[in-house]
Amino acid sequence: MRAIATDWRGADMPEADRALCAYAEKLTRTPADMTLADAETLRRHGLEDVAIHDVIQVVSYFNYINRVADAVHVELEPEMDPYPERT
Repeated sequence: MRAIATDWRGADMPEADRALCAYAEKLTRTPADMTLADAETLRRHGLEDVAIHDVIQVVSYFNYINRVADAVHVELEPEMDPYPERT
């Protein structure tokens, strides 16, 4: 699990999970670049449209709530890495 959190590309996981991570990363980092081809990649890995919709909802909510938490600088859980120093 830690390998996925630190760098999912190097983690040992099924190809469908790898496609999900790539999709989540693109939706997080460059949401304006998302295309129907991105969803088609998930379909080729066996996800149906309802599952793809769920992925979009979960990733988007996670991004939203993390931005809220970052904005108010909430206290992190003890097992989480500290915030990086900001200049």
